[in-house]
Amino acid sequence: MKQYIHAAQFFFTSGVKTGGYLAIIDGKFGEYVENRPNDGEIIEYPNSWIAPGLVDTHIHGYKNHDVMDNDANGIQIMSEALLECGVTSFLPTTLTSSRERLLAVAKTVGEVATQVKGAKIPGIYFEGPFFTEKYKGAQNPNYFSDPSLEVFHEWQAASGNLIKKIALAPEREGVEAFVEALTKEGVVVALGHSDATYEQARQAIDAGASVFVHAFNGMRGFTHRELGMAGAMLTIKEVFAELIADGHHVHPKAVELLIHSIGYEKVALITDCMMAGGMPDGDYILGEFPVKVANGTARLKEGNLAGSILKLYQGMQNVVKWGIATPYQAVMMASYIPAVSCNIADVCGEIRKGRAADFIVLDQQMNLQATYLDGVQRFAVKENK
Repeated sequence: MKQYIHAAQFFFTSGVKTGGYLAIIDGKFGEYVENRPNDGEIIEYPNSWIAPGLVDTHIHGYKNHDVMDNDANGIQIMSEALLECGVTSFLPTTLTSSRERLLAVAKTVGEVATQVKGAKIPGIYFEGPFFTEKYKGAQNPNYFSDPSLEVFHEWQAASGNLIKKIALAPEREGVEAFVEALTKEGVVVALGHSDATYEQARQAIDAGASVFVHAFNGMRGFTHRELGMAGAMLTIKEVFAELIADGHHVHPKAVELLIHSIGYEKVALITDCMMAGGMPDGDYILGEFPVKVANGTARLKEGNLAGSILKLYQGMQNVVKWGIATPYQAVMMASYIPAVSCNIADVCGEIRKGRAADFIVLDQQMNLQATYLDGVQRFAVKENK
């Protein structure tokens, strides 16, 4: 079956195209043409924008389910519910836990990844457990350890080789050899929850690490004498930075500083969303810790932020509202750039001929109107009558 999407603008990795027609053939993207075709059904979005399906590469939970619940049905529910966030691909993200618990979670996610009916699972993100205590956030320090290839390979085998990214603190023992080995295996190593110096971060990056975890959060800050993790992130421009653009985790002016320092092409919008995403305010759990959700934030009892309740399209909206990014840049930061940063851009993150037709429809204020998966509308905002 052949259809065409007609819209005001289309966001391709090469730039924005206006007013044309994008073919959808048997669930995959076809050609983009300027003139109205006569060989298929036309789906009209004349005042709207078409963007790639969003890619959330750091998300712990949604709709009252958490990846660490080790529940296949919960992952299924997350997958379908994320379509209301404009997300068509995501990396279920773990938290620091015991070796055995992480082994079980890796196995469960690996098994369910090919069965989900909503947002697709092209990989898993292991956030930890190779961290240090000072900037632990909502990670449990009882399980922190130095990185081990033996242990990682155990988790990777259980997942069916689905772990695409793992985060660690650069100051742990044995980091450089670990990073070099995983990079050769095609696994992305990210740096976070760390009190590392600039030099320690630099050494890990020289070994192959290529992402900073949730910019400015869970990392040693910048001073003029010791740049720390934050200074490394702002000055080592070949490395990607994850960014939670909810206005709580990072001040908009710090967001502006980050994007101006390393370029939007190196900033991957994430949510770091926990199970309270899409749910009412109240009491929830993140990993093993109780969390209070109120006033747009999720916090541990001592007041520290504990993940977010952000929807990814909202983060994309925010960087435009704050006057920091153009709509095109914001779309790329929530789709193509996250995919590139995790080595999954071969299967998601862009509108490209022959790829699965996973895309979203936005109005001109960047509000989500609809989400399509394999060329089929799977979510649409209900109009108020």
